[in-house]
Amino acid sequence: MKRIGRILTSRLVLVGLAIILQLAWFFFFMERLTSYSVFINGFFRVASIFVLLYLIRKDESSAYKIAWIILVMGLPLFGGILYLLIGNKKPSKNLAVHMAEVKGEMSEELVQNEQILKEIEEHAPDVAGNIRYLGEYGPYPVWKNTQVKYYPVGEAMFADMLRDLEKAEHYIFLEYYIIEEGIMWNTMLEILERKVREGVDVRLIYDDVGCVSKLPYQYAQRMKEKGIKCMAFNRFVPFLSVVMNNRDHRKILVIDGHTAYNGGINLADEYINEKVRFGHWKDTGVRIYGEAVYSFTLMFLEMWNAFREPDLDYSIFRPRRWHTDSFESDGYVVPYADTPLDNEELGENVYINILNQAKDYVYIATPYLLISDEMENALCLAAKRGVDVRILMPGIPDKPVVFFMAKSYYPPLLNAGVQIYEYTPGFVHAKSYVCDDRIATVGTINMDFRSLYLHFECGTFLYGCRAVLDVKKDMEDCFRQCHQVTFSDCRQGLLGNLFTSVLRVLAPLM
Repeated sequence: MKRIGRILTSRLVLVGLAIILQLAWFFFFMERLTSYSVFINGFFRVASIFVLLYLIRKDESSAYKIAWIILVMGLPLFGGILYLLIGNKKPSKNLAVHMAEVKGEMSEELVQNEQILKEIEEHAPDVAGNIRYLGEYGPYPVWKNTQVKYYPVGEAMFADMLRDLEKAEHYIFLEYYIIEEGIMWNTMLEILERKVREGVDVRLIYDDVGCVSKLPYQYAQRMKEKGIKCMAFNRFVPFLSVVMNNRDHRKILVIDGHTAYNGGINLADEYINEKVRFGHWKDTGVRIYGEAVYSFTLMFLEMWNAFREPDLDYSIFRPRRWHTDSFESDGYVVPYADTPLDNEELGENVYINILNQAKDYVYIATPYLLISDEMENALCLAAKRGVDVRILMPGIPDKPVVFFMAKSYYPPLLNAGVQIYEYTPGFVHAKSYVCDDRIATVGTINMDFRSLYLHFECGTFLYGCRAVLDVKKDMEDCFRQCHQVTFSDCRQGLLGNLFTSVLRVLAPLM
């Protein structure tokens, strides 16, 4: 009973109930208002027509537009107003302004190295095109003098994270979507507290929605009392607001400017298989050591400086500030971030560019598969060209409805020759691409509408690194533990197909 009481009085439940009550009040108010007067009724119907015309002209994902067009047409009295309330994907103006200012101040720190780019163009002009795109529209430059280590599971990465945290002498930056008290986080926190006492500058950013059921409401204040500078991103409030759409889904750990970790691994026990939730938790990550770490440092500082006392002297955070020896070079590395603040779907475009350039194979790991028409076409066209396209999906899903929706994308992909594998031992949380033994990307970007269009995300693009083959080997090992999906697995019956069609239309709104 105590556990039930804690759940019912938790912040997540209370805020959720407040939002549900607001939605109920909105529909009740609108129903009463429109029934009160023919003029008012007509006004809202006309408003919905203008919203429809606006959506048709808007430079937006076609799937997202179609979902709202159907909703507005199905609810002509309420649909237009509902779109104006929660349909716009753009973050709040205040958030956009603050982050744009910081991004502008950092522009000189993120200049593309044309000499390195020319090196790549000489032997791989197609890859250079993708890297040039990241440099111009990120802007995130390519780096050499960097080593990369790939981790096929979270527990392997966690062991190295602890060793590197123990070595920290100057600063530690952490930015994570989910943090939960347990073996993983408590072990790290013990080190962080000790490092604070040693004079190390420790800063932490966590997403408030990601942690709403994981951490106490005033957790940031608790961290400050321990000497850890802390910020909860985009606080979860009990009000209907489009701002709640935009979450910080990034996972970044930076140590002394020369070491960084990135990937799908959050700071909670299931990510290191200390807690079993959906069978074996399959995740991936990378350790970056060298000059490329500077891009991750600036990503963190961009978020931090937008809401806290800004650091104006970026020179103290450069990789060679606390590491005067030269770094060994292992291929080319581009850490990159995607943001909902612009009209550039950087994460999706990196994936599509990889598919368009592939000659032999593309192996993909993703927990979710709710994709745009553009992404579906890229997957299908690559397979039709003869590229071996394989997608690794969970065998045990964490969100059954979302997994059911993903299956609606299976038939056209299978028909085009894409192979889909479901990981029998458990849940796949990895977000990885590997292509032609040359390039790979590992990061936080799921193949769903939230990751691709609404969230702050990041990833690590690799070209010519030894870790690329490690990603490939890991994928091949996983495929051997999978059930390969066939057309017979996609049969859902008449009612199932109708239900799936409805869910697929609404997928961009999930």
